[in-house]
Amino acid sequence: MIPDWKQAEEALRNVEIVGYENNKPVSVIRSSEDLRCIGVGTDAAVFYCSYTPDYAYKVYSDKALEKKDVEAGIYERLTESQYFPRCYGTGPNYLVLSYEKGVTLFDCLLQGITVPMQAIKDIEEAREFVRSQGLNPRDNHLKNVLLHEGRGKVLDVSEYIKEGSDNRWEHLVWAYTHFYHLINDVQVPLWILDTITNWYNRIDTANFRIEDFSKRVSRIFLGERK
Repeated sequence: MIPDWKQAEEALRNVEIVGYENNKPVSVIRSSEDLRCIGVGTDAAVFYCSYTPDYAYKVYSDKALEKKDVEAGIYERLTESQYFPRCYGTGPNYLVLSYEKGVTLFDCLLQGITVPMQAIKDIEEAREFVRSQGLNPRDNHLKNVLLHEGRGKVLDVSEYIKEGSDNRWEHLVWAYTHFYHLINDVQVPLWILDTITNWYNRIDTANFRIEDFSKRVSRIFLGERK
């Protein structure tokens, strides 16, 4: 029996993705009217097809094509967890993933949607499961953690075979515990989130202290309220 996700194959052949160096997000050069781009990363773009609504298609740039099968293998090791999408198959340059409903934590801040503690606990549990499978839960950040009906889910597992900790999630949990109550239900302007992201991406990890960084961030909000 032919999987129903294959109905989108012809549309996916029309997709062209260009990748760049220095972790710059990919560009979608060409697509299909049957597809809607729902996410862009440094290796791939993710598409939704209206006539296969249960699936999302992660299409890789030529520069990152070797990562496709690696990531498929990671998803296979995480199938027993409810906190990750399921991988249903692969195409020549794409993965077929379960379509996950919800709002990213980044969009929660933009829209003033409350992020409950349960969602944070869910991601902590997800990360423990990742470790139990001999993988490394890296690169968990605002744009790849999803909130749906009060629960958390992780959208991107591509860096789980890398070594070392990037501390992104640990810093987010610290900010949630110490700072989030001050902006809960507030619609944070995009320029503020982009500024914080740019600052964070340029930090000197050797001398970084989250407490000092939070004071710098606080001054933005104080200026915004004047």
